[in-house]
Amino acid sequence: MHRELMQQFKEHLAVLNRTKATIKSYSNHVRGYLAALSGDIRAVTRSDIETYIAGLFDHRDAENKRYATGTVIIKVRSLKRFFEFLESSNHIFINPMESISEPQKEKTLPKATLTTKEVQNILDQPNLATLTGIRDRTVLEILYSTGIRLGELCSLTVYDADLQGGMLRVNQGKGQKDRVVPLGRHAVKLVREYITKVRPRCTRKNRKNRSLIVDRYGKTISKQVVAIMIRTYSRSAKIKKKVTAHTFRHTFATQLVKNGANIVAVQKMLGHVRLSTTQEYVRSLGLDLKKAHTKSHPREKDKIKRSAVKPKIKRIREEYAARQPQSSKR
Repeated sequence: MHRELMQQFKEHLAVLNRTKATIKSYSNHVRGYLAALSGDIRAVTRSDIETYIAGLFDHRDAENKRYATGTVIIKVRSLKRFFEFLESSNHIFINPMESISEPQKEKTLPKATLTTKEVQNILDQPNLATLTGIRDRTVLEILYSTGIRLGELCSLTVYDADLQGGMLRVNQGKGQKDRVVPLGRHAVKLVREYITKVRPRCTRKNRKNRSLIVDRYGKTISKQVVAIMIRTYSRSAKIKKKVTAHTFRHTFATQLVKNGANIVAVQKMLGHVRLSTTQEYVRSLGLDLKKAHTKSHPREKDKIKRSAVKPKIKRIREEYAARQPQSSKR
Protein backbone atom coordinates (compact mmCIF):
# COMPACT_ATOMS: atom_id res chain seq x y z
CA MET A 1 0.00 0.00 0.00
CA HIS A 2 2.83 2.36 0.87
CA ARG A 3 4.39 1.81 -2.54
CA GLU A 4 1.18 2.78 -4.30
CA LEU A 5 0.78 5.87 -2.11
CA MET A 6 4.34 6.94 -2.86
CA GLN A 7 3.77 6.60 -6.60
CA GLN A 8 0.57 8.62 -6.39
CA PHE A 9 2.31 11.24 -4.23
CA LYS A 10 5.10 11.65 -6.79
CA GLU A 11 2.54 12.03 -9.59
CA HIS A 12 0.71 14.60 -7.46
CA LEU A 13 3.91 16.64 -7.05
CA ALA A 14 4.62 16.41 -10.77
CA VAL A 15 1.14 17.81 -11.53
CA LEU A 16 1.94 20.71 -9.19
CA ASN A 17 5.01 21.37 -11.37
CA ARG A 18 7.53 20.65 -8.62
CA THR A 19 11.13 20.17 -9.76
CA LYS A 20 12.63 16.72 -10.10
CA ALA A 21 14.96 17.52 -7.21
CA THR A 22 12.02 18.50 -4.98
CA ILE A 23 10.06 15.38 -5.90
CA LYS A 24 13.05 13.18 -5.17
CA SER A 25 13.77 14.92 -1.86
CA TYR A 26 10.18 14.81 -0.60
CA SER A 27 9.79 11.18 -1.68
CA ASN A 28 12.96 10.04 0.07
CA HIS A 29 12.01 11.72 3.35
CA VAL A 30 8.44 10.40 3.26
CA ARG A 31 9.65 6.92 2.33
CA GLY A 32 11.95 6.96 5.37
CA TYR A 33 9.03 7.91 7.60
CA LEU A 34 6.77 5.20 6.19
CA ALA A 35 9.50 2.58 6.59
CA ALA A 36 9.59 3.28 10.33
CA LEU A 37 5.79 3.42 10.62
CA SER A 38 4.42 0.26 12.23
CA GLY A 39 0.67 0.93 11.99
CA ASP A 40 -1.82 2.17 9.43
CA ILE A 41 -1.17 5.63 7.98
CA ARG A 42 -4.83 6.48 8.68
CA ALA A 43 -4.28 5.97 12.40
CA VAL A 44 -1.49 8.56 12.70
CA THR A 45 -2.35 11.32 15.18
CA ARG A 46 -0.99 14.76 15.92
CA SER A 47 0.71 13.33 19.01
CA ASP A 48 2.49 10.73 16.84
CA ILE A 49 3.78 13.47 14.54
CA GLU A 50 5.01 15.57 17.47
CA THR A 51 6.85 12.56 18.88
CA TYR A 52 8.42 11.94 15.47
CA ILE A 53 9.60 15.55 15.14
CA ALA A 54 11.05 15.50 18.66
CA GLY A 55 12.91 12.34 17.67
CA LEU A 56 14.43 14.13 14.69
CA PHE A 57 16.00 16.72 16.98
CA ASP A 58 17.30 13.96 19.28
CA HIS A 59 18.61 11.81 16.43
CA ARG A 60 22.30 10.86 16.39
CA ASP A 61 24.11 9.15 13.53
CA ALA A 62 27.02 6.71 13.76
CA GLU A 63 29.40 9.63 14.38
CA ASN A 64 27.10 11.05 17.09
CA LYS A 65 26.13 14.01 14.91
CA ARG A 66 22.70 15.64 15.02
CA TYR A 67 20.50 16.52 12.07
CA ALA A 68 21.01 20.09 10.98
CA THR A 69 17.95 22.27 11.57
CA GLY A 70 17.57 22.65 7.81
CA THR A 71 17.37 18.86 7.46
CA VAL A 72 14.66 18.64 10.11
CA ILE A 73 12.72 21.41 8.38
CA ILE A 74 12.75 19.65 5.00
CA LYS A 75 11.70 16.36 6.60
CA VAL A 76 8.75 18.03 8.32
CA ARG A 77 7.87 19.94 5.14
CA SER A 78 7.89 16.70 3.16
CA LEU A 79 5.45 15.13 5.59
CA LYS A 80 3.19 18.19 5.51
CA ARG A 81 2.95 17.96 1.72
CA PHE A 82 2.37 14.19 1.96
CA PHE A 83 -0.50 14.43 4.46
CA GLU A 84 -2.01 17.30 2.48
CA PHE A 85 -2.00 14.97 -0.52
CA LEU A 86 -3.58 12.17 1.50
CA GLU A 87 -6.34 14.47 2.68
CA SER A 88 -7.04 15.96 -0.77
CA SER A 89 -7.21 12.46 -2.30
CA ASN A 90 -9.52 11.18 0.50
CA HIS A 91 -7.04 8.61 1.83
CA ILE A 92 -7.48 10.25 5.22
CA PHE A 93 -10.26 12.46 6.61
CA ILE A 94 -8.29 14.32 9.27
CA ASN A 95 -4.84 15.77 8.57
CA PRO A 96 -2.71 15.29 11.72
CA MET A 97 -0.19 17.87 10.49
CA GLU A 98 -2.68 20.60 9.68
CA SER A 99 -1.83 22.74 12.72
CA ILE A 100 1.82 21.73 13.00
CA SER A 101 4.29 24.40 11.87
CA GLU A 102 7.74 23.84 10.46
CA PRO A 103 10.59 24.40 12.95
CA GLN A 104 12.15 27.84 12.76
CA LYS A 105 15.63 27.91 11.31
CA GLU A 106 18.08 29.82 13.43
CA LYS A 107 19.34 32.99 11.78
CA THR A 108 23.05 32.79 11.10
CA LEU A 109 25.38 34.99 9.13
CA PRO A 110 26.14 33.78 5.61
CA LYS A 111 29.06 31.47 5.08
CA ALA A 112 32.48 33.00 4.52
CA THR A 113 32.83 35.17 1.45
CA LEU A 114 35.97 35.67 -0.60
CA THR A 115 37.96 38.83 -1.10
CA THR A 116 38.66 40.07 -4.61
CA LYS A 117 42.26 38.88 -4.28
CA GLU A 118 41.20 35.43 -3.09
CA VAL A 119 38.82 35.05 -6.02
CA GLN A 120 41.53 36.07 -8.46
CA ASN A 121 43.94 33.55 -6.91
CA ILE A 122 41.40 30.78 -7.49
CA LEU A 123 40.66 31.93 -11.04
CA ASP A 124 44.40 31.82 -11.82
CA GLN A 125 44.73 28.14 -10.88
CA PRO A 126 43.36 26.33 -13.99
CA ASN A 127 45.97 25.65 -16.65
CA LEU A 128 44.72 27.47 -19.75
CA ALA A 129 47.13 25.49 -21.91
CA THR A 130 44.85 22.44 -21.52
CA LEU A 131 41.27 21.80 -22.59
CA THR A 132 40.22 20.90 -19.06
CA GLY A 133 41.85 24.06 -17.73
CA ILE A 134 39.88 26.26 -20.14
CA ARG A 135 36.65 24.51 -19.19
CA ASP A 136 37.33 24.83 -15.47
CA ARG A 137 38.25 28.50 -15.74
CA THR A 138 35.01 29.04 -17.69
CA VAL A 139 32.99 27.41 -14.92
CA LEU A 140 34.65 29.57 -12.26
CA GLU A 141 34.17 32.75 -14.29
CA ILE A 142 30.46 31.99 -14.81
CA LEU A 143 29.88 31.34 -11.10
CA TYR A 144 31.66 34.52 -10.06
CA SER A 145 30.17 36.70 -12.79
CA THR A 146 26.53 35.64 -12.39
CA GLY A 147 26.08 34.24 -8.88
CA ILE A 148 23.96 31.38 -10.21
CA ARG A 149 23.46 28.20 -8.20
CA LEU A 150 25.44 25.01 -8.83
CA GLY A 151 22.41 23.16 -10.14
CA GLU A 152 21.58 26.06 -12.45
CA LEU A 153 25.12 26.01 -13.84
CA CYS A 154 24.91 22.30 -14.65
CA SER A 155 21.51 22.80 -16.33
CA LEU A 156 22.69 25.49 -18.77
CA THR A 157 22.43 24.71 -22.48
CA VAL A 158 24.34 26.10 -25.43
CA TYR A 159 21.27 28.17 -26.27
CA ASP A 160 21.31 30.00 -22.93
CA ALA A 161 24.49 32.03 -23.46
CA ASP A 162 23.98 35.29 -25.37
CA LEU A 163 27.62 36.23 -25.92
CA GLN A 164 26.75 39.15 -28.15
CA GLY A 165 24.51 40.77 -25.57
CA GLY A 166 26.49 39.52 -22.57
CA MET A 167 23.52 37.78 -20.94
CA LEU A 168 22.85 34.31 -19.57
CA ARG A 169 19.42 32.68 -19.41
CA VAL A 170 18.74 30.50 -16.36
CA ASN A 171 15.94 28.05 -17.08
CA GLN A 172 13.83 26.42 -14.40
CA GLY A 173 15.82 27.80 -11.49
CA LYS A 174 14.80 27.26 -7.88
CA GLY A 175 11.03 27.40 -7.63
CA GLN A 176 10.72 26.57 -11.36
CA LYS A 177 11.40 30.21 -12.27
CA ASP A 178 13.31 31.46 -15.30
CA ARG A 179 15.46 34.58 -15.25
CA VAL A 180 18.14 36.35 -17.27
CA VAL A 181 21.38 37.51 -15.63
CA PRO A 182 24.27 39.64 -16.93
CA LEU A 183 27.40 37.83 -18.03
CA GLY A 184 30.55 39.89 -17.47
CA ARG A 185 33.11 40.52 -20.23
CA HIS A 186 35.72 38.19 -18.69
CA ALA A 187 33.17 35.40 -18.49
CA VAL A 188 31.99 36.10 -22.06
CA LYS A 189 35.58 35.81 -23.31
CA LEU A 190 36.10 32.46 -21.57
CA VAL A 191 32.72 31.03 -22.63
CA ARG A 192 33.43 31.96 -26.25
CA GLU A 193 36.84 30.27 -26.15
CA TYR A 194 35.37 27.22 -24.44
CA ILE A 195 32.54 26.87 -26.97
CA THR A 196 34.84 27.23 -29.99
CA LYS A 197 37.89 25.25 -28.81
CA VAL A 198 36.93 22.84 -26.04
CA ARG A 199 33.31 21.76 -26.18
CA PRO A 200 33.35 20.54 -29.83
CA ARG A 201 36.26 18.20 -29.07
CA CYS A 202 34.60 16.83 -25.93
CA THR A 203 31.29 16.14 -27.69
CA ARG A 204 32.64 14.45 -30.82
CA LYS A 205 30.93 11.21 -29.81
CA ASN A 206 27.95 12.85 -28.20
CA ARG A 207 26.76 15.57 -30.58
CA LYS A 208 23.16 15.43 -29.38
CA ASN A 209 24.01 16.74 -25.92
CA ARG A 210 23.01 20.41 -25.73
CA SER A 211 24.41 21.07 -22.22
CA LEU A 212 26.76 24.06 -22.11
CA ILE A 213 29.26 22.57 -19.66
CA VAL A 214 30.26 18.97 -20.36
CA ASP A 215 32.82 16.51 -19.05
CA ARG A 216 35.60 15.01 -21.14
CA TYR A 217 33.20 12.33 -22.43
CA GLY A 218 30.74 14.90 -23.72
CA LYS A 219 28.17 14.24 -21.00
CA THR A 220 26.53 16.93 -18.88
CA ILE A 221 28.91 17.84 -16.10
CA SER A 222 27.75 16.71 -12.66
CA LYS A 223 27.47 18.84 -9.54
CA GLN A 224 29.92 16.52 -7.81
CA VAL A 225 32.60 17.14 -10.45
CA VAL A 226 32.18 20.91 -10.17
CA ALA A 227 32.29 20.73 -6.36
CA ILE A 228 35.55 18.76 -6.44
CA MET A 229 36.95 21.17 -9.03
CA ILE A 230 36.27 24.21 -6.85
CA ARG A 231 37.68 22.54 -3.76
CA THR A 232 40.84 21.50 -5.59
CA TYR A 233 41.56 24.95 -7.02
CA SER A 234 40.81 26.74 -3.75
CA ARG A 235 43.29 24.49 -1.97
CA SER A 236 45.96 25.02 -4.61
CA ALA A 237 45.36 28.77 -4.20
CA LYS A 238 46.05 28.25 -0.47
CA ILE A 239 42.61 29.54 0.55
CA LYS A 240 41.98 28.39 4.11
CA LYS A 241 38.26 29.05 3.96
CA LYS A 242 35.82 26.34 2.91
CA VAL A 243 35.02 27.29 -0.69
CA THR A 244 32.01 25.92 -2.57
CA ALA A 245 29.90 27.05 -5.50
CA HIS A 246 27.64 28.79 -2.99
CA THR A 247 30.65 30.69 -1.68
CA PHE A 248 30.96 32.29 -5.11
CA ARG A 249 27.24 33.12 -4.93
CA HIS A 250 27.63 34.79 -1.53
CA THR A 251 30.71 36.63 -2.73
CA PHE A 252 28.91 37.81 -5.89
CA ALA A 253 26.01 39.30 -3.90
CA THR A 254 28.15 40.78 -1.15
CA GLN A 255 30.59 42.50 -3.47
CA LEU A 256 27.84 43.94 -5.65
CA VAL A 257 26.03 45.51 -2.69
CA LYS A 258 29.30 46.64 -1.14
CA ASN A 259 30.16 48.47 -4.35
CA GLY A 260 26.83 50.28 -4.52
CA ALA A 261 24.50 47.95 -6.45
CA ASN A 262 20.78 48.27 -5.78
CA ILE A 263 19.76 45.37 -3.55
CA VAL A 264 16.53 44.85 -5.52
CA ALA A 265 18.59 44.38 -8.69
CA VAL A 266 20.79 41.89 -6.83
CA GLN A 267 17.65 40.08 -5.67
CA LYS A 268 16.52 39.66 -9.29
CA MET A 269 19.93 38.41 -10.39
CA LEU A 270 20.03 35.86 -7.58
CA GLY A 271 16.50 34.71 -8.33
CA HIS A 272 15.21 35.30 -4.80
CA VAL A 273 11.45 35.55 -4.34
CA ARG A 274 11.75 37.56 -1.13
CA LEU A 275 14.02 40.54 -0.59
CA SER A 276 14.67 39.35 2.98
CA THR A 277 16.54 36.34 1.56
CA THR A 278 18.88 38.65 -0.35
CA GLN A 279 19.39 40.79 2.73
CA GLU A 280 20.73 37.74 4.57
CA TYR A 281 23.53 37.59 2.00
CA VAL A 282 24.83 41.01 2.98
CA ARG A 283 24.43 40.85 6.75
CA SER A 284 28.06 39.75 7.02
CA LEU A 285 29.18 43.15 5.68
CA GLY A 286 28.82 44.59 9.18
CA LEU A 287 30.62 47.89 9.51
CA ASP A 288 31.27 48.03 5.79
CA LEU A 289 27.65 49.11 5.41
CA LYS A 290 28.30 52.03 7.74
CA LYS A 291 31.31 53.04 5.68
CA ALA A 292 29.26 52.82 2.49
CA HIS A 293 26.54 54.98 4.06
CA THR A 294 29.05 57.59 5.19
CA LYS A 295 30.69 57.62 1.79
CA SER A 296 27.58 57.73 -0.40
CA HIS A 297 24.73 59.37 1.52
CA PRO A 298 24.30 63.04 0.42
CA ARG A 299 23.79 64.25 3.98
CA GLU A 300 27.07 62.63 4.98
CA LYS A 301 28.90 64.44 2.20
CA ASP A 302 27.98 67.93 3.41
CA LYS A 303 31.00 69.86 4.66
CA ILE A 304 29.57 71.30 7.85
CA LYS A 305 31.64 72.78 10.62
CA ARG A 306 30.90 71.52 14.09
CA SER A 307 30.44 75.07 15.33
CA ALA A 308 27.61 75.53 12.85
CA VAL A 309 25.53 72.72 14.32
CA LYS A 310 26.51 73.21 17.98
CA PRO A 311 23.46 74.51 19.93
CA LYS A 312 23.90 78.09 21.11
CA ILE A 313 22.29 77.67 24.49
CA LYS A 314 22.68 81.28 25.56
CA ARG A 315 21.04 82.67 22.43
CA ILE A 316 18.17 80.21 22.64
CA ARG A 317 17.47 81.15 26.26
CA GLU A 318 17.44 84.86 25.41
CA GLU A 319 15.03 84.34 22.53
CA TYR A 320 12.76 82.25 24.71
CA ALA A 321 12.73 84.84 27.51
CA ALA A 322 11.90 87.64 25.06
CA ARG A 323 8.80 85.76 23.87
CA GLN A 324 7.34 85.33 27.39
CA PRO A 325 4.55 87.74 28.62
CA GLN A 326 5.69 90.46 31.03
CA SER A 327 3.47 89.07 33.79
CA SER A 328 5.29 85.76 33.76
CA LYS A 329 8.60 87.55 34.28
CA ARG A 330 7.47 89.14 37.57
